[in-house]
Amino acid sequence: MKMPVLFVGHGNPMNAIEPNEFNRAWRDLARRLPLPRAVLCISAHWETRGLQVTASAAPETIHDFYGFPPALFDVQYRAPGEPRLASRIAELVSIPEVRLDPDRGLDHGAWSVLIAMYPAADVPVVQLSLDTGRPGSFHYTLARQLAPLRDEGVLIVGSGNIVHNLRLFDFDDPEPFPWAQRFDAMVRDRVLARDHESLMDYGALGPEARLAVPTPEHYLPLLYPLALQEPAESAGFFNERVIKSIAMTSVLIGAPS
Repeated sequence: MKMPVLFVGHGNPMNAIEPNEFNRAWRDLARRLPLPRAVLCISAHWETRGLQVTASAAPETIHDFYGFPPALFDVQYRAPGEPRLASRIAELVSIPEVRLDPDRGLDHGAWSVLIAMYPAADVPVVQLSLDTGRPGSFHYTLARQLAPLRDEGVLIVGSGNIVHNLRLFDFDDPEPFPWAQRFDAMVRDRVLARDHESLMDYGALGPEARLAVPTPEHYLPLLYPLALQEPAESAGFFNERVIKSIAMTSVLIGAPS
């Protein structure tokens, strides 16, 4: 069975432990999807020069944030890794060479979502890093090389946010900025139209782009599931909500009917 592919707007790390509409949607989604053999996550929170893939059999839980309650730092998501899958990814990706990292753990872009989807932590998880110095077209081409994994029981998950501007975020005022809503809606329209070419060139998506994507790391994971979309597959959305300057919009492609 060909696995679907997914982009998740992960947002606030507190989504990992606070019951809300977002993690309920992640939990319910996992119940509807085929159980994967493993998860490959491309997260906004592992930026590297060149490409790396986690190769630990027991990746640690990385708490890559600050200023949150102790309960969040107490979370340990003990999903196993899968070194053989890491090697398989390195085989599939021809350019550039992928370095296997035996020490890297799982960052919150991965575990804050997966703890809702697979709370038993019994599905192996591997992460592929983001070389954010490369353009969108590089990531799109790279993602297409991962296509065989869909037939091997691997759920490929991009984790970021279509709109992500922490500088303008305000916890006390969740009212969305109009520009954030416009950018989010424009991206959704282009996803539905399969206009992947323009989505790769995200800096040219209009005047809101500089505010919506001030840095590329949260946007680039979107390109991975888009690149893996097959001609007969449709895209659907969930968690379609903008909170101030962060879009939680998520994309599911290739889900069984």
